[in-house]
Amino acid sequence: MERVFLHICCAPCALAALEFFRPRFKHITCFFYNPNIHPLLEFRKRLKAVWTLAWRLRGEVEFVVDEEYGLRRFMRAVCHSSNRCRTCYALRLGRTAYEASRRGFSTFATTLTTSPHQNHALIKKIGERVGAAAKVKFIYADLRGYHDAALSEARRMSLYLQGYCGCVFSEEERFAPTKREIYRGPRP
Repeated sequence: MERVFLHICCAPCALAALEFFRPRFKHITCFFYNPNIHPLLEFRKRLKAVWTLAWRLRGEVEFVVDEEYGLRRFMRAVCHSSNRCRTCYALRLGRTAYEASRRGFSTFATTLTTSPHQNHALIKKIGERVGAAAKVKFIYADLRGYHDAALSEARRMSLYLQGYCGCVFSEEERFAPTKREIYRGPRP
């Protein structure tokens, strides 16, 4: 069995991916790199949950965590982009492919494919492209079937569960009032 360098977006999705990858790979290194997560307090909650999971899985799974809050890097990347998700995927998967290659891995994957809300075809396309550029193979795995069980396990472990992908734009979409709320006020 090979080793895999696994980009993780959050602790709950890491649980889903580990369920899938553990029987298939002898060694898994989880890599937390997510400059898209905003605001800072949300980033810190997710970072704390990842460190909690790393502590609980110590000796079983290795964790590499980029603790830098990436607001400026993310905004520079997406400010002129016509497709923020494509740009965000390329930013995160590109860095993951680079780190996998630099650390001697021949394969990498991502937990982004755990979410039923992400564009799986685009993730696969970008993963393969950045993997080829870094000379590491991207492993696409549709992990949506592991999503609900991972959320249940995360709740059992008291890990933080977020309500949106993490970027400021998705947060806006999540909390934006409807036209009815704007013009008539909230429902009683």
